[in-house]
Amino acid sequence: MIHTQTGSNRRILTFPAVNPCESIAITTLVDSLLQLAGEILSFKPKDFSTNKRSVKETLRHIQSLVIFFEELRIQIRVGSISASRSAILSLSELHVIFQKLKFLLEDCTREGAKLYMLMNSGQVSAHFRALTRSISTSLDTFPVGSVDLPGEVNELIYLVMRQTRKSEARPDREDKRAIDSVYWFFNLFENRINPNSDEILRVLDHIGVRKWRDCVNEIDFIREEISTGKKSNIEIELLSNLMGFICYCRCVILRGIDVDDEEKDKEEDDMMMIRSLNVDDLRCPISLEIMSDPVVLETGHTYDRSSITKWFASGNITCPKTGKTLVSTMLVDNFSVKQVIQSYCKQNGVVLGQKGKKKTIVAESLAAEEAGKLTAEFLAGELINGDEEEMVKALVEIRILTKTSSFFRSCLVEAGVVESLMKILRSEDQRVQETAMAGIMNLSKDITGKTRIAGEDGGGLRLIVDVLNEGARRESRQYAAAALFYLSSVGDYSRLIGEISDSIPGLVRIVKSCDYGDSAKRNALIAIRSLLINQPDNHWRVLAAGVVPVLLDLVKSEEISDGVTADSMAILAKMAEYPDGMISVLRRGGLKLAVKILGSSEVSSATKQHCVALLLNLCHNGGSDVVGSLAKNPSIMGSLYTASSNGEFGGGKKASALIKLIHEFQERKTGPVEPVIERERFIHAW
Repeated sequence: MIHTQTGSNRRILTFPAVNPCESIAITTLVDSLLQLAGEILSFKPKDFSTNKRSVKETLRHIQSLVIFFEELRIQIRVGSISASRSAILSLSELHVIFQKLKFLLEDCTREGAKLYMLMNSGQVSAHFRALTRSISTSLDTFPVGSVDLPGEVNELIYLVMRQTRKSEARPDREDKRAIDSVYWFFNLFENRINPNSDEILRVLDHIGVRKWRDCVNEIDFIREEISTGKKSNIEIELLSNLMGFICYCRCVILRGIDVDDEEKDKEEDDMMMIRSLNVDDLRCPISLEIMSDPVVLETGHTYDRSSITKWFASGNITCPKTGKTLVSTMLVDNFSVKQVIQSYCKQNGVVLGQKGKKKTIVAESLAAEEAGKLTAEFLAGELINGDEEEMVKALVEIRILTKTSSFFRSCLVEAGVVESLMKILRSEDQRVQETAMAGIMNLSKDITGKTRIAGEDGGGLRLIVDVLNEGARRESRQYAAAALFYLSSVGDYSRLIGEISDSIPGLVRIVKSCDYGDSAKRNALIAIRSLLINQPDNHWRVLAAGVVPVLLDLVKSEEISDGVTADSMAILAKMAEYPDGMISVLRRGGLKLAVKILGSSEVSSATKQHCVALLLNLCHNGGSDVVGSLAKNPSIMGSLYTASSNGEFGGGKKASALIKLIHEFQERKTGPVEPVIERERFIHAW
């Protein structure tokens, strides 16, 4: 059987067909054509929401050709047909056409692409027309006269040729009407007018978008389409309009929410996966930008397609990372990495620009901007005036919108949802409190949102700390920890949070507790680290909360992810910048633990850089006592040289500085005068 490209991970309305080889046996070719025809005929007209007339016409032609292929296979088996070059050429062209038709039908029924395919139904009709007419061209070269086929089969072939040659596939009348309505909706949005809900429901019903989950699928597809490949300004504007329209439909028009716990668990798993990865692993080693189209070489290393293609075009036939000469320059799509990148972009509300640069998702058109504002105003009204069911739906919508789009965060803040959410945080309904806290966490990423959340007197910070310590659900407390992280990026808020007596102890409890997973622990850890960085006075509060022994015990347990280890070592390094923090780390075996982690092959380079920073701070504040203890370890220099050569973000300089300290200590020790160590500063480093 002939190997063909699958539809998985294929860009929509692209048809990467595979040409059969010239030496292919006619039996194999006919069998493969019958298999492809069967796959095409598995599509049913009722599965299509647009271009229905073109689909029916195409399936009818394929059904007729199946009769021809089956009769041809019978004649081949009895030996009455020879494999002429013209027959092979004709059937090979049909094979390519069938592959493309299958891709086109897959796109017409792709989940989440119904609105997109409606707006592109003219282009879809053109593809159907071109492929259908190509069938006639291919059959023209088939030697019908030299093949002993039944008369009715010959007549069928000529009938298909005549019909396909005159194919005039055009968008259906109902499709045109729906498209005109969508463009009218865009016009209303631009003038800040809410469209008629019955008209919107008619269009949604036409394309088969009838449930809340259908809208979610449409939004996910459009977001992925925005982030994939190069787009013209016209394409970006259309996609942005569609995003604004379908978000409006989901929030304002469709009333119910059909989401289950399994989907929520998947969302949480995606969040944890994203937080545990090192974003630098998603960057192309050549361009150092996040990859938009990752591909793998035979060496196993992944690069962005555009970068490695330019590398090869410059005359290089080696792997850039290893320097190994390549036997083949074939590029294989790295779908697993691509999915991780797409999840990262979705979780962080970013798209990849034309040169692989990250940018925030914002409204790219007036219609999308005004649709977003209308949606935000509607949700704000539902929180205040809606009944309990309407309020809960509005909370869910706010949580989703604020998660992926800074534009919607800004719209919702301006619409006044922060004040309503802060009141709802006091709700006794556990799920309501959790959803409201998730929305607050997302809105705390917005600059104006931070001010609205904190309030003039900082009362909002106190309320979030209350949820951190007394929230009814673990998830609520986890979101509160993340919100404190975002809020603490403002120096004044970092000070106010630190002054709340149970804020830092509450974060430490999450880190210490076995009831929380790595995702929750990382939320608390990055909040603690932010409080230390943005307000030095919080140092003694963190120390008093017992963070040093908690973190050392956590890292020693070896039951945590590398991300948690990296965050823990970063906090310990920050604590060691101060004498009392340094003493606390040393007394509990922090020096030995840092050396062990630095020499491990199972941790990331980021974790090792934090270990280097910790060791350097311990040496600076602990003096020659600590340097001497460190110098006695036979493996430390090799680990430091490795860290120095692989160091990033200043880590290499810190490793070099530490190497210099150890060398200077050893030189003094072997000199004529033995260094005098003051007894009052002696510390048992190991």
